[in-house]
Amino acid sequence: MREGPSTFLSAMDLDLSHPAIEDLRRTARHRIPRFVWEYLDSGTGDEASHRANMAALDAVRLRPAILRGTVAPDLSTTIMGRSLSMPVGIAPVGMSGLVWPDAERILARLAAELEVPYGLSTVAAQTPETVGPCAGDQGWFQLYPPGDADIRRDMLARARDAGFHTLVLTADVAVPSRRERQRRSRLTNPMKMTPGIFLQAAMRPRWAVETLRHGKPRLRTLDKYAREDRDMPATGHVGYLLRCAPDWDYVAALRQEWDGSLVVKGVLDPEDAVRLRTAGVDGVWVSNHGGRQFSAAPASLDVLPDVRAAVPEMPVIWDGGVRSGTDVLRAIAFGADLVMLGRAVHYGLAAFGAKGARHVFHILREGMIADMGQMGLARPEEARGRLMTAAPA
Repeated sequence: MREGPSTFLSAMDLDLSHPAIEDLRRTARHRIPRFVWEYLDSGTGDEASHRANMAALDAVRLRPAILRGTVAPDLSTTIMGRSLSMPVGIAPVGMSGLVWPDAERILARLAAELEVPYGLSTVAAQTPETVGPCAGDQGWFQLYPPGDADIRRDMLARARDAGFHTLVLTADVAVPSRRERQRRSRLTNPMKMTPGIFLQAAMRPRWAVETLRHGKPRLRTLDKYAREDRDMPATGHVGYLLRCAPDWDYVAALRQEWDGSLVVKGVLDPEDAVRLRTAGVDGVWVSNHGGRQFSAAPASLDVLPDVRAAVPEMPVIWDGGVRSGTDVLRAIAFGADLVMLGRAVHYGLAAFGAKGARHVFHILREGMIADMGQMGLARPEEARGRLMTAAPA
């Protein structure tokens, strides 16, 4: 199958040919190898929680308004003492550089330019040292918790020295998940260049050439800690070799060792949010990991109102299948202070490189402004209380 349209399109061309994130998604599928597509697009198990995220958003109706006169929407916001141009950021995605070569630095530069947060994963294809300078003042470092305290402290020091000011502990990946679509595509980690993988890559020459230029993606942050005498886990993933299942003592240790903002990601229970507040955490991140860890998990939007009510004074970050500016407002209406995007930004990146990723934010911004005009809102947070559907019981 031939690759998608040329990347040499103007912003106006993209607005006409790809006015929605779903358009970028379709193009991305034909620009990257199948095994990469399955890695990016799939959930776990039967993908029920992945589908539930989008279904929950689709079910929300917002109350419009008339006779409000001229409205000039202002999308800027502040979270944990930092000013942002809009309440949207780029979530950490493991092996982002597999989706598109050098993705981490491309997206970090974009985040700095747009003044929105950028999250770098522990299991990214680039290191804190190479990405931090690109992110400017927008760097968040996502930690998959090492069991070795010395490795943990070293990772935190590396992130801090590279300019990352917010630490995100991902707490919902205690064990590996079974992602059947990835397995069927023959993807392994570390990636093995089997004949099948080689053929898939050859069918996407632009991706293949860029990958050769930047080098085969690997977990570069972990290179420092991988030793030949370690027994590799069954997954072949060195990240699981270093990773532990964190507990409340682990959160306490992080709070002592990290002097910046601390966020815990994977919160789906209001009681956990309350306890995290008591533990000194600065923000909670409501997420079911994009449906990639537990197929029986609830949609992240369904639990968002209860978490918001449990910790009304804390920043609440959220992710869960955003495909439009309307979805961003839906999440804010349910209590989110900041909405993070993983797949959506990578669809744009895979489709048209940096230009495509930037176009995702254009789509969201234009959509939010249009909807805020229909609702008579000057600020996104004014969407709270403007629901025409009741919050989930």
